[in-house]
Amino acid sequence: MKIEFSKYQGTGNDFVIIDNRQETLPKDNPALYQYLCDRHFGIGADGIILLQEHDQYAFEMVYFNADGKESSMCGNGGRCITHFAQSLGIIENETTFYAIDGEHKANIFPDGTVALKLLVYEHIDKHENGYVAETGSPHFVQFVEDIEHINIIETAHAIRYNETFNAEGINVNFVNKHLSNSIVHMRTYERGVENETLSCGTGTVAVAMVARSYFEELKDASTVQIQTTGGALQVHFKQDGVWLQGSVGFVFSGVVKLEMHT
Repeated sequence: MKIEFSKYQGTGNDFVIIDNRQETLPKDNPALYQYLCDRHFGIGADGIILLQEHDQYAFEMVYFNADGKESSMCGNGGRCITHFAQSLGIIENETTFYAIDGEHKANIFPDGTVALKLLVYEHIDKHENGYVAETGSPHFVQFVEDIEHINIIETAHAIRYNETFNAEGINVNFVNKHLSNSIVHMRTYERGVENETLSCGTGTVAVAMVARSYFEELKDASTVQIQTTGGALQVHFKQDGVWLQGSVGFVFSGVVKLEMHT
């Protein structure tokens, strides 16, 4: 079987996106999705996204982590699939679609950026060495002195695999303790990828939420500027909710043969 796909990235967070409106691919095939994400033997990506029909929304987003397992909401993935849906002619410049955590609105702007409304829980839990925020996916946020030189894998593993979070897993975000021109600098270790990613959309929103309480300069900010390893993102706090905005890039499209993995 041959499947057409498109490769997208949102500030370096990359995805293989497949138009699955004909339901050619099943939701339960972790070996296949793990293979497609493999950067040596497959296409290579942080995750797989299936665009599917939905009887009440423009489309449905089904997301799989690089380990092949269906996962919770992916913010950058939601921005990328919005751009993909526009390329298919399903939507124009705005949409409402369905994902695992419910309804999401998204807008595509003339400058090529895409804004996505995320479902967040305003309550933030304080832990001994950090904070936990739920933004469609669970995130641990820890402030550090030197974000550039932190051993992110070792430090994140101590949090992600401890007794508190090991069962469900948690994404771990490290934030520089010091602002630079009112910009928050962050790095992310993602569960399911089990590695650092260049960017994380839901993580960016979690960091922005925590940063507003941590940094006095951002206490009443309607927009928080975030610098990830892969690029800049903005988190807007509006009356109708929290929006994540940033660049989206189409990388390439192709066809993959799946005979050995179905």
